[in-house]
Parts: sequence; C-alpha cells; structure tokens
Amino acid sequence: MFKKEVYTERRNRLMKKMSDGIILIPGHPDSPMNAPANTFHFRQNSSFLYFFGLDFPGLAGAIDINSGENIVFGDDVTMDDIIWMGPQPSMKDRCAQVGITDSRSYNQLFDYIKKAVDQGRKVHFLPQYRAENQLLLEALTGIKATEVNRYQSVELIKSVVALRSIKDEYEIQEIKKATDVGYDMHVTAMKMAMPGVWEQKIAGTIEGIAVAGGGMLSFPVILSQNGQTLHNHDHSLTLKEGRLMLCDAGAETGMHYASDFTRTIPVGGKFSQKQKDIYNIVLAANNNATAMAKPGIRYFDVHLEAARTLAAGLKELGIMKGDPVEAARTGAYALFQPHGLGHMMGLDVHDMEDIGENYVGYDDDTKRSEIFGLAGLRLGRHLQPGFVLTNEPGCYFIPELIDKWEEEKKFADFINYDKVREYIDFGGVRLEDDLLITDKGCELIGKRIPITVEEVESTMNA
Repeated sequence: MFKKEVYTERRNRLMKKMSDGIILIPGHPDSPMNAPANTFHFRQNSSFLYFFGLDFPGLAGAIDINSGENIVFGDDVTMDDIIWMGPQPSMKDRCAQVGITDSRSYNQLFDYIKKAVDQGRKVHFLPQYRAENQLLLEALTGIKATEVNRYQSVELIKSVVALRSIKDEYEIQEIKKATDVGYDMHVTAMKMAMPGVWEQKIAGTIEGIAVAGGGMLSFPVILSQNGQTLHNHDHSLTLKEGRLMLCDAGAETGMHYASDFTRTIPVGGKFSQKQKDIYNIVLAANNNATAMAKPGIRYFDVHLEAARTLAAGLKELGIMKGDPVEAARTGAYALFQPHGLGHMMGLDVHDMEDIGENYVGYDDDTKRSEIFGLAGLRLGRHLQPGFVLTNEPGCYFIPELIDKWEEEKKFADFINYDKVREYIDFGGVRLEDDLLITDKGCELIGKRIPITVEEVESTMNA
C-alpha cells in the first residue's frame, strides 16, 4: 500500500467535496467458487482501496462528513483463522497503516448506520454491483436489495470521479509497473503465434506472466484469430497460417493498478499485403490520436479524428467513398469500428465503470452520442493532466453486421459493399496503447510494445 498520508489526504479531500452526512464504502467479501471454503481469488472494491487501502475481505469504511471521523469496521482473526492462514496483524495495526485510528468490530456497523438513519442523516453510498453488498445495504438501511442502486448518491459519485480521475505520482508509478508486465505478455504472445499453436496455450502462458508479475490479469484475456469479435474470450482454435491473431490483454500490479494493450499479429510472422494495408490504416489512426490528445481537448473529438483517419484509409482502398469527415460525423465508419476509441484506466481497467460510465466519461459540457459507433465511446469529455486512458482504434470485418447493413442499404453513399465482400473473412485489427495526459500533451506509459509492421515481424522472427 501507499504511505498512510496518501489515504488520509484522499479522505480529507473527499469530505471537502461533500455537503453533509455519512459516506459508506463497503469492501468486498470473499466469493465462493464452488463451496464456502473454496473461494475465488479475492479482489477488493476499488473505491474502498482508493480511500482505505486495506486489501482483505470483511471490511467497511465510513466517513462522517460533519464530525470528520473516519472508521473502519472489521474483525480481528480468530484462532481458527490463524490455524489456516497464519498469524495476522490486528485490525488496530492494519488501520494505523492507512491513517485510521478508529477501528470497530464489523457488527458495530449495523448500529452505526441505524443511528444515522434514525437521526435522519443522509447515508451516501456508491452503486453496488455485487449481490452480497446489495444485500448488506438492505440490512443496513432497509432499502430492498433490488432497489438499492436507485438510492445511490450522485453527489458521492461525482466527488469520487473527480478525485480518482487525476492520477498522482504514486499511482502513475504503479501503472508503469503494470505496463512493464503487459509488455512481456504481448511480446511473448507475438513469439508464440505460429501455425499449429492452440490459442489457449498462448492465453494461458500470458496469464501466467501476469500472475508471476505479482498481481493478476486486469481482465480476462481476449485472444483469437477471429478478431472481428471484439471481446473474443474463446481460445479453442488452432492458429492457421495467413490469419491474424488479435491479443487484448493486461496485468494488474499487487496494488491492483492496471494496464491494457492490444496488438494484432500475423500468424507465422509475416503480414500479407492485404493485411498490411488495413493494419497501417489502424496504426495511423492510433498515432494521430496520440498526437492529438492533450489537456483541454475533448476525447470525443480525438475519436472523430481517428474515425476520419480510418475512413480516409479505407477510401484509398476503395472500401469506403465520400467525405471521410462526414463518414466520421454520421457514423458511417462504424461498420468497421463499432466501438469507442478508449476509456479511463487506473485501479480498474475500465476505471470507475462500476459507479457509472457516463459520470466517468462525460459531463455537462459533453453528452454521449446516440449514433451507433459514436455511442460506444466510453470517454468523451475534456482531457485533464493526470488522466490515464487507452487509445485503441480498430478495423473489423464482421460478416453478420455487413450483411445487415448491406440489406438495409445503410450508408450506401459511403460504403462500397462489393469491395467490402473481398474482405469478408479478414478478421479484425486493433492496436491499443496506454496514455498519460501531461501538462503539455500526452505520453505513452511504459516502453511501447512493437507496433509497426517491421517491428512486429522482426520480433516474431527473432
């Protein structure tokens, strides 16, 4: 964990942003895999980690905005726990590490919240995405578990987003550690992507690299020679010469800060000319987006520039036609890239998505588009120094989507469907880097994974 002053300052800054009442941030319990004693690998709630720093189950944090008291509710281990887990620090000592002097037993949480409710005080909580915590809030507040998220505190959500969006120097160091592990994962995948190799062999190997790096995967590995399926978690195929393998994967550090990279690799180590043509269009979109990203610019506008670059490149190949700027503005390009350019990243690979994607990625000045493709952009608002985000343009040939649009004659003024048919079995290309917005522009976080055609082929054939 970070030094205790980091957590104390975060909680103090949160209190200053709030009006009154009590902030309640439950941690996560253990989650059984197939029996109560056999649990999934524990992952703490990210907002609890951000403000309270304690990375083990059975905890809840409370902040009294009016009195300034900070409390952690949790129990010391029993002798049975010690037998199975070994000796553990006391709750008092653990809390002291994050600047908390008031630790109470977990059961006292119920009386604490009941007293606040009986006094008519506001209890602020974030949206809950785990059933266990929805049930906990029902027990604490009397609100039905199925209705809990209707009572989420928008004031708290906006305050947390404002704080967590700006990464401090300690967080950036952790993210750089995650990108170092991500680099090793992707270079290994490149070297393994040869004909006859089982996709699962590669996916399992790079997952092992993430775990060996001291943490875990930041999300389940996306790896497939059917890269036109955007989040393809099926790893059942054997790689074939002439196909492209898309690998989207990242690591978490031991403190749960994430990396997220994508590379697209020619099976066997050599791009065909057709593959190079599409690949270099996506690379140009990626590079243009990086050059454009800086404080004060809307990421929505960076997305539009990447979409324009994609449309212009496809026009040169005869796949699209018309004005590339209009193709971007109207969403005609989205046949080939139906997702957004990127998202915030930090303690979560899609940072704070659990507390509301529109609160994280949009604001009063930038509203989410309803146009297909543009609507998929998770981050559209003005960039600020300290933002960490992904830049991941792509180009995909999705047979089912092509069939649907062609049948509807959709954007026929922009799309040459006869030419598109020549790419129907192409698959997909996505190229993703992680960016830090600085005072003057942006920088790639960590060493850039091989990305040009020449770098990828050289790495694969070394």
